Amino acid sequence: MLNKTIKRFYKQADVAEAEGGFAIRLDGRPIKTPAGKQLIVPSRALADAMAAEWDEQGENVFPALMPMTQLSSTALDRVGPERAVILEQIARFAGTDLLCYRAEFPADLVARQTSQWQPLLDWASHTMGACLRTTVGVIAVEQPVASLAQISGWLATYDTWRLTVAQSACAACGSLVLALALVERRITGEEAFALSQLDETFQIEQWGEDYEAADRRDVLKRDILAAERFLKLV
Repeated sequence: MLNKTIKRFYKQADVAEAEGGFAIRLDGRPIKTPAGKQLIVPSRALADAMAAEWDEQGENVFPALMPMTQLSSTALDRVGPERAVILEQIARFAGTDLLCYRAEFPADLVARQTSQWQPLLDWASHTMGACLRTTVGVIAVEQPVASLAQISGWLATYDTWRLTVAQSACAACGSLVLALALVERRITGEEAFALSQLDETFQIEQWGEDYEAADRRDVLKRDILAAERFLKLV
């Protein structure tokens, strides 16, 4: 039901207490995820936000306009049941983290990357014991096994909901360090987006931006801000 656009078939959404948290209902009937699980979330704030998403739909229901519902369904259908697989997938980003790949020139871009990205790598090193190496260009750099293990161990402490945020932010940012910094509230969603788009923003300042690139950036920003809001509500 949540994977494609459908005709609105209900009048009102509401929230009810349920075993394990709060359930979202449509005209008194509980909503189910695409995998058929009852949509129950751990906080009233998140449930209220999801109910509002359903109430705000018009004649048609557009899942793309319901990020809290989508993230909750992902948590229940994929992240929870497939935890080990998800942890492995996210941890792989540490081996090719965006922040570790620096430009050789121009000097302005090099300076911007160093001043804005390096503090977060330092934070990861001091907070998690994960010292990641940087390189110039796109040739892969091998990261210390111990550092990758530290990051994997840190991720393993996250519950299903925070792991869902990490997964979504990581995919949108192209950086596990940025995703972890967002989950740990070291940076905001706006900052995570700006840092993930540092190279692109520099190029736009020099040459301008086309419509297709602008649309892509809008989608990424929307996903990062949705992950941040989900984290706050859950």
